[in-house]
Amino acid sequence: MVEAFIENPVLLLFIVAGIGYGVGSIRIRGSNLGVAAVLFVGLAFGGLSPDLHIPDIIIFLGLAIFVYTIGLSSGPSFFSTFQQRGSRDILFVILMLTFSASAAFGLHYLFGFEASTTAGIYAGSTTNTPALAGLLDAITNLGMEPAQAKLLSERAVVGYSLSYPMGVLGVMVAINLMRRLLRIDFRKEEQALKAEYPVRQTVTSRTLEVKTAEATGLALRDFKRKYQVNAVFGRLQRGEETLLTNPDTILQAGDQLAVVADIEEIERLSPIIGPILPFRLSYDRSEYDTRRFFVSNPDIAGERLSTLNLNERFAAIITRVRRGDIDLLANSKTVLELGDRVRFVARRQDIPRISQLFGDSYDALSRINLLSFGLGMALGLLLGMITFELPGGVSFKLGYAGGPIIVALVLGALRRTGPVVWTLPYGANLTLRQIGLILLLAGVGVNSGHTFVDTVSRGGGGIIFLAGTIISFLTAVATLFIGYKVLKIPFSFLMGMVGSQPAILDFALEKAGNKLPNVGFTLMLPISLVIKIVYVQFLFALLR
Repeated sequence: MVEAFIENPVLLLFIVAGIGYGVGSIRIRGSNLGVAAVLFVGLAFGGLSPDLHIPDIIIFLGLAIFVYTIGLSSGPSFFSTFQQRGSRDILFVILMLTFSASAAFGLHYLFGFEASTTAGIYAGSTTNTPALAGLLDAITNLGMEPAQAKLLSERAVVGYSLSYPMGVLGVMVAINLMRRLLRIDFRKEEQALKAEYPVRQTVTSRTLEVKTAEATGLALRDFKRKYQVNAVFGRLQRGEETLLTNPDTILQAGDQLAVVADIEEIERLSPIIGPILPFRLSYDRSEYDTRRFFVSNPDIAGERLSTLNLNERFAAIITRVRRGDIDLLANSKTVLELGDRVRFVARRQDIPRISQLFGDSYDALSRINLLSFGLGMALGLLLGMITFELPGGVSFKLGYAGGPIIVALVLGALRRTGPVVWTLPYGANLTLRQIGLILLLAGVGVNSGHTFVDTVSRGGGGIIFLAGTIISFLTAVATLFIGYKVLKIPFSFLMGMVGSQPAILDFALEKAGNKLPNVGFTLMLPISLVIKIVYVQFLFALLR
């Protein structure tokens, strides 16, 4: 069987992916490894023979696709977060990476490692493959004998391979430990952040009867401004007449008003407007109907709702936009994306034309725009190839991770450039992200497996393994504790910050039960990537 895997690495890839995914779904005391199990199954398979190997191009492809899709979906939140507290968080991450480098420096003398081994341990314990590549490049450029350069490179790879698994598992253990010690309530944290980061909204509809003096006689635009209303007003029943509201609609006593909002917002508005009625106007569809349409028309993707001038063209109101599993309240600033499901209240005769405007084609959403995806990936990979020179002779490249994610963050924030829509449909983005992650983890696991098993079995890897565990675990614990207790950074963001490896990020997303860790991940990955590349070469030069 091993011979079949040697001859057919693609077969090996999918065997590892399939078994790893199955193992990762097994729950023990309510916890599971998730997709990270693919890495550890890959290590087990790779340990069977030194000839088992996944082509490097598959690993790099997986890495590039994963970070690119993360960047596309997180671009808008990245720049808004960066404007609010970017400098503080950047300094914090630099401080924590300095802490991890200092730990590696101390362990070097404690355990008597060779300089390239210590640098490799640092790269592995921080799960940074570009840092290892930069280290190997620095060793090659020293101008020493080829045999000596090869020996140093092998030691660096051994240090990296043995510490990498604990760079993943150590952080996962730290997240679980600190979550319990700090008594983190992810749902409460999500609620506190939902105005800024609406990762989940319990949007619903209720009918309120206008009875109070505060609401009577006010135009809706003035009412919303006066009471800071975060809701959408839909139909209005006035006597026997059913109307669609608009900003100039003046409320009158006895009006029955359909309100779409978070249930907490509706309960806040009830004392101001009037009692919540036991029925909904939405059940009456004689003149106006409620529908959901897919946004599949690329001409309107990336556009704000205000630019579509829907009120001038149709008797219709958009009440909410469903993006993935999240319902978002619609407002003039809402930007539409491919794959969104837009909910309307509209006059029956206008519904066919509205459907045509938005596209409403599930088949169209199943296709990836290879023009924008290919151009974006190419720009990211080209950026990753550029060599940056720093004082002291240190040079680095952003590589397959840094280049694509920086380009993707910019393109995700732009959403479109003229006729080119950069973002992907939500479902397509998630599918590509999962494929990229599995390619990356299976390849890294198999290719590191034999070195890992061989070194451990000979008794020479225990100290390296321990050193990697200490660095990753202590750095993660310090980051989570100081960030949460001292700097008051939400724990969900911090999990993304320490989750610099895709498997850790996936683990953090599952624990949080929402997408908030993506914010920390995308904010810090470009900065931490560069710092780690610089620090690993600095460690090697200093310890030599």
